[in-house]
Amino acid sequence: MLKYSAFQQREAYATVLHTSEDYVCGAVALAQSIIRTNSTRDLILLHDENITPESLVGLKAAGWDTRLINGIRSPFADKDSFTEWNFSPLRIWMLTWYDKVVFIDADVLVFNNIDWLFVFPQLSAAPNDKTLFNSGVMVIEPSLCVFEDLMVKVLEMDSYNGSYQGWLNEVFTWWHRLPSQVNFLKDFEGEDGRRREKILDEISVLHFLGLKPWMCYRDYDCNWDKEGMQRFASDKAHEKWWQVYDEMPETLQPYCGLTEHINWRLKKWRWIARSLKQPDEHWKIGVTDPRQYNLGA
Repeated sequence: MLKYSAFQQREAYATVLHTSEDYVCGAVALAQSIIRTNSTRDLILLHDENITPESLVGLKAAGWDTRLINGIRSPFADKDSFTEWNFSPLRIWMLTWYDKVVFIDADVLVFNNIDWLFVFPQLSAAPNDKTLFNSGVMVIEPSLCVFEDLMVKVLEMDSYNGSYQGWLNEVFTWWHRLPSQVNFLKDFEGEDGRRREKILDEISVLHFLGLKPWMCYRDYDCNWDKEGMQRFASDKAHEKWWQVYDEMPETLQPYCGLTEHINWRLKKWRWIARSLKQPDEHWKIGVTDPRQYNLGA
């Protein structure tokens, strides 16, 4: 049942899951984070056939209205790669029973109410840098005409970096700039990088780039352990994600469990970090995460 009168715009937050179940936990946490802000908008999750019925039970319990879609293949990806179906989020333009949709990636958390974003036009997004936008949070206006035009452009237009986000920037060269606080990128590279970490309590939306919190031990951000990923490491950001986890119903927490493979990978990275004597010394922290004792397949 829609939450609006006949005189109000129909609006929703949407996310998309495809290819694997790696981001099911992220989507559960995202829904819970939006609900915590007392949002009045609908929550729509589009998914392909790779999301199991068991996971859909959890996603619906978390607050999502789930819809099955056919994936859209990336013209820039190799067959059977993780990015092969990365153009599937284009399906959000088919949600034509809504006037506006705010798309949010499943590796994002919302900490303050952002329903005010719905006043912005298509396409509105926060900057990735001075001239390009990040597609992790976008305001769009569903339209079958726009969707069909985008599908034509998939075959006609290149991406400046071979990614879905790069392609979107080629298509939507005119875009409306949102403040970075509504899509704060967890990336602390450069001289001012660590200074940016100080404003984490002031932002409304945090985009977890790098290795995801639910794929790390909860004891610390595992980006510290993996060479080349330290730019994405932040124990403060990691803690903020786990605060949302702790506040979600206990029945939802099992959807954020560790698998045997992820646990093996985390131990390997810790061993390598210890062998290299990484100066941050997170490898010295004892792991107490109880999920390590109840691993999934």
